[in-house]
Amino acid sequence: MLTGLFVLNAAAQEEPRVRARDLGVAPGIFSPGTNNAITDVAGVRVGQVTLRKGDKVRTGVTAILPHPGNAYRSRVPAALHVGNGFGKFIGTTQINELGELESPILLTCTLCVWKAADAMVEWMLAQPDMQEVRSLNVVVGETNDGRLNDIRARPITAAAVRTALESAKSGPVQEGSVGAGTGTTAFGWKAGIGTSSRKLPESLGGWTVGVLVQANFGGVLQVEGAPVGRELDRYAFQNAVAARENTRGLADDRGDGSIIIVIATDAPLSDRNLQRLASRGMMGLGRTGSSASNGSGDYILAFSTAESVRRQFDAVRLQTTELANEQMSAVFQASVDAVEESVYNALFMATTESGNGQTVEAIPLDQVRKILKEHGVEVPVR
Repeated sequence: MLTGLFVLNAAAQEEPRVRARDLGVAPGIFSPGTNNAITDVAGVRVGQVTLRKGDKVRTGVTAILPHPGNAYRSRVPAALHVGNGFGKFIGTTQINELGELESPILLTCTLCVWKAADAMVEWMLAQPDMQEVRSLNVVVGETNDGRLNDIRARPITAAAVRTALESAKSGPVQEGSVGAGTGTTAFGWKAGIGTSSRKLPESLGGWTVGVLVQANFGGVLQVEGAPVGRELDRYAFQNAVAARENTRGLADDRGDGSIIIVIATDAPLSDRNLQRLASRGMMGLGRTGSSASNGSGDYILAFSTAESVRRQFDAVRLQTTELANEQMSAVFQASVDAVEESVYNALFMATTESGNGQTVEAIPLDQVRKILKEHGVEVPVR
């Protein structure tokens, strides 16, 4: 039993946290799915374990399962785009070579990727129909939560990984300071896990695109074009730009950090078109104000859950029906918009967090509302 260690943040917040749409921030033109989450793609499930221990450990695990079956036996086509490769993403060379995913996807902290990978290997090998398996390519991504988390303690355990995998479910996904986002920050504010989705009109195929991000990066925050970072006086290179003393006693923020973006869709896409789809994730990221700095690991993994492109591991031939190139544009648009909104959700839902001797504040939503209104973003009356 995992007692006492895995607890969600119960600290009272003076200001209720809300998702982007509650602030009138709804990027793009397509409507979201039922939960506005990656789990709106049928079959996709998310499980999370949040680890807070003492006053130093603030980290966790987020697991994404592509479908309810055995991911090794029934593989989904997949592709990875690297916007900036300053990071660790286990298992991606084989994805690039074979164009398929044969495990769930785990997200965690930088120095825990190998422990998480080993735990997932053990968990998968213990599953039914896996007794003869001698090779596994598990996929684990990371961002560095070492500001709030005692990352050198490498606190992720096999029990935490198993719990994340076995608790994965469809429906709403918890966001902000949870799971792999427990200790992460973005644009100088507390961030974490964020998710969003888009449902295309039937005339454009009716496909669903879902996104989940682990946000831990920097830059100059903008929301629907409004210069939120500048107006809140928290943005990359601000001390150099303002030619002033650094009142926080820290080195000038250069926008470093990382983000993992996972894009799921039920559109029947080949790994080639999934590569094209993954590359569009950088466009959504750029809208939020990231410049993919030197010290930022920016990775986008995309996969398709469609039965018509599924790959049985022992198949002799593959007969697939996939979406034509000319039908990809709406899927691209949906992914760009969902990535952008996922980042906002990661920020707006995160709560102020203290750990490892530091405190990172949640972005003040009352001030964000004011800035958005001043720049013409319609904010709903609450």
